[in-house]
Amino acid sequence: MFTGKSPAARALPAAALLAGALALVPAAPAGAGAVPHDRVVSADPVGTTPHVLDGIVNALAVAGRTVIVGGSFSRVREAGATARLPRSNIFAFDLYTGKVDRRFAPTLDGPVAALAAGADGSVYAGGAFLGPGRAAGLARLRLSDGKPVPGFDAPVRGGDVSALVLRGRHLYAGGDFTAVGRTGRPALARLDAATGAVDPAFTVRPGGGRGPLKVHAMAASGRLLAVDGSFTTLSGLRRPQVGLIDIGAARPAVTGWRTEAYAARCKDAFPYYVRGLDFSPDGQYFVVVTTGGAGGSRKLCDSAARFETAARGAARPTWVNHTGGDSLYSVAVTGAAVYVGGHQRWLDNPRGRDAAGPGAVARPGIGAIDPATGRALPWNPTRDRGIGVKAFLVDKGGLLLGSDTTRLGHEYHARVGMFPLV
Repeated sequence: MFTGKSPAARALPAAALLAGALALVPAAPAGAGAVPHDRVVSADPVGTTPHVLDGIVNALAVAGRTVIVGGSFSRVREAGATARLPRSNIFAFDLYTGKVDRRFAPTLDGPVAALAAGADGSVYAGGAFLGPGRAAGLARLRLSDGKPVPGFDAPVRGGDVSALVLRGRHLYAGGDFTAVGRTGRPALARLDAATGAVDPAFTVRPGGGRGPLKVHAMAASGRLLAVDGSFTTLSGLRRPQVGLIDIGAARPAVTGWRTEAYAARCKDAFPYYVRGLDFSPDGQYFVVVTTGGAGGSRKLCDSAARFETAARGAARPTWVNHTGGDSLYSVAVTGAAVYVGGHQRWLDNPRGRDAAGPGAVARPGIGAIDPATGRALPWNPTRDRGIGVKAFLVDKGGLLLGSDTTRLGHEYHARVGMFPLV
């Protein structure tokens, strides 16, 4: 039943400890930075996660003990099993055991880029697909059987969904779409989580743009929603690639937080280069990761950077960790660590240009950064680099990730893996 370098005699107690830790987790949705950890996760992945046998995993969500996985793939297999199970870009498995849910097998005919778990036994999926019923790019599915939740109708028009955040009765959707249903909402919308109706009170609009207008990633903490993407303005205010929105107000509005850190260009091939972002569990800071090519220590290309939420004036990063020319796509902040994933070879590499500069440390495909100092932590499980880590999910039991490769922590873990906190 267990795979990897650890013998079954060692893996069984570890699985029992993980189950014990997870039994304390309430059945509520979780995001990357929504759950604090008091220490860095183990570098030895658990042996129970299922394998995705082709394509790439782009998104993860958890509802209670059910993990939902989205991406572009067609087959999955349980750890230690031989049967290949057909799945159309989305599936679910048990966080305790790794057993794939046979009841949840919806058909989505295109890639899933974003997931958000509801507290009512449903999951929202966003991407570039036609799903059950009238769903186009955005669907709400029952975890019990994979069927559409009655009453939710929010077809996306003119583009796709790349990011989802659920906060109470509101669902925030970001992407490169131009409308939801018959309501124009370029790249960003707030919907009624039950019906999918566009909220007329939310009118924040990305604008300007480097290339096609797109909200690439979002994260929420308290009454703040952080967004990044190809925009240069939010509601007419200058916000190059990153901004904060007060979603606790009666009429949500762009906050005074701003930075010019992403105003500079990297390479012409990357007109915009922000990718993942995540808040710390206490909401006091957030971290942004980027692509863009080696831009030197004065630019934030191919880097992770911490920003203080309460900064006034033109905010500068508290620290920056450069890879030296390799992309970072995903980030998860736990308080104990800032986990970053992409196809990087190094961290601590501000003077490297597609090579290891002075002080660089090898962190192939995945790494962890000290939240206070911005320096790489010793944690170094390694991962086959490929395209990169496209999804992190923090749970009280550990750190889940999704990618496009099959080797994680020197073991076979195809496209999905989990590092336990025990």
